[in-house]
Amino acid sequence: MFADLHMHTTFSDGTFSPEEMARAANQHQLTIVALTDHDTVAGCARMGAECARLGIELVPATELTAEIDGIEVHLLGYFIDLGNPRFLTNLVKFQEARQNRIHEMAARLQRQGVPLKAEAVFAIAKCESPGRPHVARALVQAGLCNTVDQAFDRYLKKNRPAWVPKFTISAHDAIELIHHAGGLAVIAHPALNQSDDIIPTLVEAGIDGIECFHTRHSTAASQHYLLMADHFDLAVTGGSDCHGMNRGKPLMGSIKLPLVYVEALRKRAAARREKPLNAAA
Repeated sequence: MFADLHMHTTFSDGTFSPEEMARAANQHQLTIVALTDHDTVAGCARMGAECARLGIELVPATELTAEIDGIEVHLLGYFIDLGNPRFLTNLVKFQEARQNRIHEMAARLQRQGVPLKAEAVFAIAKCESPGRPHVARALVQAGLCNTVDQAFDRYLKKNRPAWVPKFTISAHDAIELIHHAGGLAVIAHPALNQSDDIIPTLVEAGIDGIECFHTRHSTAASQHYLLMADHFDLAVTGGSDCHGMNRGKPLMGSIKLPLVYVEALRKRAAARREKPLNAAA
């Protein structure tokens, strides 16, 4: 019995619907999963219904982009109260920033002589949280690039002509927002950041856990972050970061997190909810 606590559906930059993702989890004999779409929890209800039908537990979650000491960091929020008004209001702001980013990317492409309109991207995305993968797919669909990888290499990677920085909030504010919604804040795929020196600062800011197991973490990296989690008394999580077919093949099943880690995470969430919220929260 295993879990996968990191995956994305068509409600952000994945290619599987929530129902397809739940069925994929069932095929891989996962018993607990978390939907961590970027800047949205809108897919949780649909995925939760399909998971319930299949006998799988869904952990309501999301992934936020934050910044600390000038470094971008992704934070996973687990056991989110899906009806928390302040949290949902902030997600709308983040989604609007994502949509504005698409408009700016399209404008930069057009200045480069690449005739891609933002509307073509939104037609493919069909969600409130569009991202660069949607722009890449639109470029391929329009015959302006041969592959998604080529679109990123030519236009969308950092320092390429159509790259636009993401809107971010401070990690302190993101952690506080997740806590306000009754959730736990976890550092996503830390090995990809290559900035372990920010982890003590995140601990001081109230981070609850660290994603030790990830598709792009080596065994050595996972062991390194397990030791770090133990040192800082952080919860341990892990997930495939499955985006459906975005990366050529589904990543579901590549990470199978033992349930002992999920139970420890659940206990921390219960303890967190028992703490009184800061008056300013």
